[in-house]
Amino acid sequence: MAEEFLRIDKLVKSFGGIPVVKGVDLGFNKGEFVSLLGPSGCGKTTILRMIAGFERPDSGRIVVEGNDIAHLQPNQRKIGMVFQAYALFPNMNVAENVGFGLKIVGMPRPQREARVEEMLKLIGLSGYDKRFPFELSGGQQQRVALARALAPSPRMLLLDEPLSALDAKIRVSLREQIREIQRELGITTVFVTHDQEEALSISDRIVVLNAGSVEQFGQPFEIYNRPQTKFVATFVGQLNTLNATVANAGQKTVTVGGVTVTIPSLPATLRDGEAVALTMRPEAVSLADGATRDIVLDGKVAEVHFLGSVIRLKVDLGDNAISLDTFNDQRTPPPPHGAPVRIGIASSDVLVLGN
Repeated sequence: MAEEFLRIDKLVKSFGGIPVVKGVDLGFNKGEFVSLLGPSGCGKTTILRMIAGFERPDSGRIVVEGNDIAHLQPNQRKIGMVFQAYALFPNMNVAENVGFGLKIVGMPRPQREARVEEMLKLIGLSGYDKRFPFELSGGQQQRVALARALAPSPRMLLLDEPLSALDAKIRVSLREQIREIQRELGITTVFVTHDQEEALSISDRIVVLNAGSVEQFGQPFEIYNRPQTKFVATFVGQLNTLNATVANAGQKTVTVGGVTVTIPSLPATLRDGEAVALTMRPEAVSLADGATRDIVLDGKVAEVHFLGSVIRLKVDLGDNAISLDTFNDQRTPPPPHGAPVRIGIASSDVLVLGN
């Protein structure tokens, strides 16, 4: 069993009488990379700031390695933090920025210089020690901020949307580098983002937050493929919805598009004749002749979106519309706008979600 490093216990925080974090309970393992994912205002940055000590919880505990640190000052917690804004000192060069925390704690100059050199090598900026922040790109500045946070050897690293100010290509490159550094150091890391792709691509586990509460906590595969609530299903990735009617609740069958099919995920609480929404990811839908699919529906192509390696089609089904993803095949162009198509869905890929 993995060793639990950080425990957040019944954490509550309000601002001006408005609840922002509502009794959150979470446990993170040692060396784990966990993302806090959710829309603006869901409480993710507030949770991060409470872990760091910049905000005090109204109630609840923050336990690191068995000790409650909620009463400690930020500089007593041995936690490194990287902010959305790089927060580098403009009048200091790279080496001085990275070594600032080491100087504050009184590390002798020879040791400090050796540690700074080690950190610059780690982030791939050896030889940049004499440059000032204005001489660096945004990605380089954020790497310097990362090195500064790691230089004092913190026991935990907190990242507050550190990539949001960067362009798309640099974001992908830097997030991969952050993940590589995190793995190399084995440091427990909490990463705040509103970008689902970012969270899915680099996290060991993801906390999906909504309005101050935890909707789901699990591995990226679980979050995407087995969402436990409608919010998670719609916030993380694209989602299709088909209207159906329960045919036989006991046998888990529904009628959709004139076809009666068995839906394994149909809740036992539904009744015969009750309206129900069937949901599935775009990649679970395919252009098919119906031979190997449980649900087969006819429609017309309403939209074609070329996304490079993937082509997303939107198909008009009359009462419903559904999106599907297909791989780009250089030899076979996608069906044009208005073309009649038949789509197929395996019933095992269908989810029936409540609120």
